Amino acid sequence: MSLFSLFEEERAEGPFTILTVCTGNICRSPLSEVMLRKGLHGLPAIVHSAGTQALVDHGMTTENQDIAAELGLDGFGGHRARQITEQFIREADLVLALSREHRSAIVELVPRASRKVFTLREFARLARAVTRGELGASESELAEGRMRDAVEVVAQLRGTVPAPEDPLELDVIDPYKQSDEIYVRSAGEITPAVNSIVQLFRAAVSGWSDYGAGSSSSGDSGESGGKA
Repeated sequence: MSLFSLFEEERAEGPFTILTVCTGNICRSPLSEVMLRKGLHGLPAIVHSAGTQALVDHGMTTENQDIAAELGLDGFGGHRARQITEQFIREADLVLALSREHRSAIVELVPRASRKVFTLREFARLARAVTRGELGASESELAEGRMRDAVEVVAQLRGTVPAPEDPLELDVIDPYKQSDEIYVRSAGEITPAVNSIVQLFRAAVSGWSDYGAGSSSSGDSGESGGKA
């Protein structure tokens, strides 16, 4: 079986699509969304977000809007929270949950999607273990195809990369109704994970010349904790 035959029956056409998911869709997932969108600018990628218990039509919290502005991000002012749907999950090439609780809720909603659903920090952790050779095995001539193949490479690494000693390191702390310090901590957990994910996809599209296992300088060393 080819390395890239795992998802072939569900391989999507068109732009590569990422869905980020948290609880209310007003804190972690929209911040991850705008970070990823900026990092992947110029690539054939669509990034959007939703919540498992969305505060529908609410905007991003003021605290995260301030953080996004400080980071030079844009596109967050018009954000409106949306409830996750089965269609959103099925149409995504990659679903990034902000906690293990969200990941479980997504898979419960669409069990067949389990192989493309990760927590944000989990996917970043696995992405850092990908080698040039593994990425280079893609035969796709399209950028979006190479990005889909990169997801499959990461999925193949599940169970082969040691899990963190503290499983909370797979989650991003929920800052909702918390102090400014917790908001900063939450963003500090999202940022290095997004950087590693962006590096993976840019390397996949560009030919992997600057990519290798452990090469990322954006290690995800932030602490995490709290319930999603």
